[in-house]
Amino acid sequence: MLVYGLTGGIACGKSTVANRLRSLGAELVDADLLAREVVCPGSKALEEIAQHFGEQYLQADGELNRSALGELIFGDADARAELNAIIHPKIAQASQAALESIRTKGAAIAIYEAPLLVENGLHKTMDGLIVVSLPVDIQRLRLQQRDGIDAAAAEQRIASQLPLADKLALADYVIDNSRSVDATEKQVDAIWQLLDDQIALGV
Repeated sequence: MLVYGLTGGIACGKSTVANRLRSLGAELVDADLLAREVVCPGSKALEEIAQHFGEQYLQADGELNRSALGELIFGDADARAELNAIIHPKIAQASQAALESIRTKGAAIAIYEAPLLVENGLHKTMDGLIVVSLPVDIQRLRLQQRDGIDAAAAEQRIASQLPLADKLALADYVIDNSRSVDATEKQVDAIWQLLDDQIALGV
């Protein structure tokens, strides 16, 4: 089974691309979804987060206080690294289990969607890399609108990730998400057809 990574900058539209791929029949592993699952109430990761960062990062119902923790890690590189050290090994384990489940179903291709795929070096283990791209001014605006934050906070969150240009330099396929949803979906369709053709030809 071939595994292709799907990534991009924050608010660049990975979810739009992933949803289109699913509609085309692609098997996807969503690292963000797995990240939420590994910190569910009662999990070892959530216990470690509370111990390391403090009980104030838990809500009254025992769920992780994502907004409070997000404010901390987007502004503190050391705290971000400490959080990653807690959750990334658990996400990796869950990801491998999810990919193995897809493999046992006989799928020829799997898509692994992760915002920090390149930052964590996971692209090196995959058969190709798809990067969703936006001009930074549009990215900033969409992030502000999506998260209800000001321009300074948006800049801080964008800066917490590897520059998009660095990801694009490693990409096998690039999707420009700066235009309409229809235009984006047509690009996704073309890439999926290309991957499907490669499988059929045994490339």
